Amino acid sequence: MKKVLGILAGVAFVALLAWTGVVLFQKSQKKPVVYSIAQPVRTDIVQKAVATGSVVPRKEVAIKPLVSGIVDQLHVEAGQAVKEGDLIARVRVIPDMSRLSDAGSRLNSAEIRLADAEREHGRQKALYEQGTVARAELDRAEVALQQAREELAAARSTLDIVRTGTSERVASAATTLVRSTSSGMVLDVPVEVGNSVIQANNFNEGTTIAAVADMGDMIFEGKVDESEVGKIRAGMELLLTIGALPEAKISATLEHIAPKGVEEEGAIQFEIRAAVRPDPDLFLRANYSANADIVLDRREQVLAIDEGLLQFDGDQAYVEVETGPQQFERRDVVTGLSDGIQIEIVSGLAEADKVKNPNTDLAPGEKAANGAPAAGQRTGARRRG
Repeated sequence: MKKVLGILAGVAFVALLAWTGVVLFQKSQKKPVVYSIAQPVRTDIVQKAVATGSVVPRKEVAIKPLVSGIVDQLHVEAGQAVKEGDLIARVRVIPDMSRLSDAGSRLNSAEIRLADAEREHGRQKALYEQGTVARAELDRAEVALQQAREELAAARSTLDIVRTGTSERVASAATTLVRSTSSGMVLDVPVEVGNSVIQANNFNEGTTIAAVADMGDMIFEGKVDESEVGKIRAGMELLLTIGALPEAKISATLEHIAPKGVEEEGAIQFEIRAAVRPDPDLFLRANYSANADIVLDRREQVLAIDEGLLQFDGDQAYVEVETGPQQFERRDVVTGLSDGIQIEIVSGLAEADKVKNPNTDLAPGEKAANGAPAAGQRTGARRRG
């Protein structure tokens, strides 16, 4: 019995050793790599440059008062449509004491000259009726009297303007009435009733009472990096993406590229301007932030593959085409336009071909043993332009 148990124990030990060896051998063997397959597709490829900026009215007018004073009345609010000549506000003038004194003195002088002219006219008229002086002397006295009356009226008007900003003689052009100089929409009214305002002069830009803009004529103002500015030109198409309107895709046409760049955070930026063509039913607000894709080149419905499927032998781009299950052969290709994700295949592939993804087991951003980028990464392929 002991002999039988010993034999069984020996057999079990040998079986355990054999099983352990098989397991270790299987673990030491590498699993075969199974490559995923991709097919070329027909698609549009658009090469773009990116600009950041904002959508603003082409023409924005700052409405300023013609006199300094206090805002007495406001007749508009932001968002209201106005026409050229519409009343925006009324300003109450605070008289300048020096100017008020000068105007009062001129009025007194004008009254004295008028009284003197009236006396002279009466004397010349009496002498003329007596036949002592000629008609010409009376005519000169009448002219002097008329001039004195006009000077008095002007002096009174000047005093009224200094006091109140207007007078009966210029009521239709009263400087206390602030009117719109342009048709459009009121964007902002930065003052309130009771605020002091200053007229524009050589030393001061003046106080803005309202900002008016034509919201039907909008432009995109943005900046492009110097690495991209050499690729763009006036007349190119832009596609705007507005953060506040994520679903809206708005077209624009590039109008202007600044001839001089400006340095911002160590990089040179060039200002650009583009005419916006919004949908008639879409209302664009001033100063919406926007990103612009500038279309540098476009290919429509061309054969394309992911750039990550390309491999390189020096400068020669090639792919591996499936000839049987997990069997591949090299196929040299000529590439065209790329958008950084997909690349045009000019020749070397057919739409029905199945292309090996050399980076099947790699996450995007990792590199395979051959140095090729993972699928979806941009490559340095030399392309036909």
